[in-house]
Amino acid sequence: MSSTMFRRPTFVILLVLVGCLLTSTACAKHGHGPASSADNTPTSFDYYLLTLSWAPEFCATHAGNVSSSECDPQRHFGFVVHGLWPENDDGSYPQDCAPAQPVAQPTVQRMLAIMPARGLIQHEWATHGTCSGLAAQDYFAAIEKAFRQVQIPPEYRAPGQAIQAGPANIEQKFAAANHVPAGDFRVSCSNTELVAVEVCLTKDLQYRQCGPRLRDCRAPQVTVQPTP
Repeated sequence: MSSTMFRRPTFVILLVLVGCLLTSTACAKHGHGPASSADNTPTSFDYYLLTLSWAPEFCATHAGNVSSSECDPQRHFGFVVHGLWPENDDGSYPQDCAPAQPVAQPTVQRMLAIMPARGLIQHEWATHGTCSGLAAQDYFAAIEKAFRQVQIPPEYRAPGQAIQAGPANIEQKFAAANHVPAGDFRVSCSNTELVAVEVCLTKDLQYRQCGPRLRDCRAPQVTVQPTP
């Protein structure tokens, strides 16, 4: 991806590629800074990055390759949660901060409404949730709360046809819908396709300015694929 940043070196991405294909939204989307420079002590981070992946783009680019409820034509998913990622202002980020037990099935079942892939849920807890300092149940409760509080602009809830828009325009729309500055959002893209909208949040899930090292989509315009 030219404008979406990789959190992992290429060789690590190759190791997890198969797992990512089975866990809906591509894990390699997560990334832009040197993980190795971050303090991996749980709670030692500056803010959260709530990443809302655009399911129609994922399903269009992975048609026939992935079995996921995210691409169930009966579900009509738009924005879904990829993750709630601990992030640092210097562009580094912690990960794999503690041993992770599997997420309990009742929690997995509940989260499928907004994170529609079981493997993704387990991956996000092990890789990112363990850095939050929260128990698994509380981490996923935080994801639910963060997701529910984000107001999606009406035109991006379930578009019936493709939308062409500039990244800054999308960020402004999200900012207006949530009554916060546009700097609290970042658009992530692959070439000229909308991949995700990232929301910057404090540790208590309040909106905040995104870190200065968090990159933005550089395409002049992106295509927002319609929902099925």
